[in-house]
Amino acid sequence: MQQAVRIAPSILAADFARMGEEVRAITEAGADYVHIDVMDGHFVPNMTLGPDMVAALRPYSDLVFDVHLMIAPADPFIEPFAKAGADIITVHPESGPHLHRTVQMIKALGKKAGVSLNPATPVDVVDLLLEDIDLILCMGVNPGFGGQSFIPSTLDKLQILRRKIDACGRTIDLEVDGGINMETAPQAAAAGADLLVAGTATFKGGPEAYAGNIERLRGGR
Repeated sequence: MQQAVRIAPSILAADFARMGEEVRAITEAGADYVHIDVMDGHFVPNMTLGPDMVAALRPYSDLVFDVHLMIAPADPFIEPFAKAGADIITVHPESGPHLHRTVQMIKALGKKAGVSLNPATPVDVVDLLLEDIDLILCMGVNPGFGGQSFIPSTLDKLQILRRKIDACGRTIDLEVDGGINMETAPQAAAAGADLLVAGTATFKGGPEAYAGNIERLRGGR
């Protein structure tokens, strides 16, 4: 059964000069998860945070740290991010030769495991992993940069993935990341997503606006 819609602000859109305070602010504003995008300048055309930053941010929030690894190879960095305080570690099928082994590695470290699907990655990649994973992340844009426009075909993928999750009978987060704003959030939720990653739409307007932004993304007024 689909869960209530939750919001995972992407700190990629936060003020990097005051990142700890930003994480505390979204926690106090009612965020459900903290989404942390990790990019290596190789798998995607940008570079962002490493394990040390995750460890530095950990004291600022007791929310789930949802760490999305857009790096290749991912395996050498699974343990460092786990030790840094990640609660969920999500990898791409293209980021290593043995996706099931990577998932096993994450689970062996006591963390939840996610698989991320780029716009051109077929949904059947997850079919043989549904008994092992805790999250499926459906990318609404090609990864690498914030502020991109939502790709409409993502909604079709979300509907297919929702059917797969419901049929397997396990609790698996269906997350969507990229292009989520006040217009696309309800569309993604209607298509089956129950966890929405929102960067620009969350952090717009400064800390005093965060609670209202999160509530509107969740479906409030």
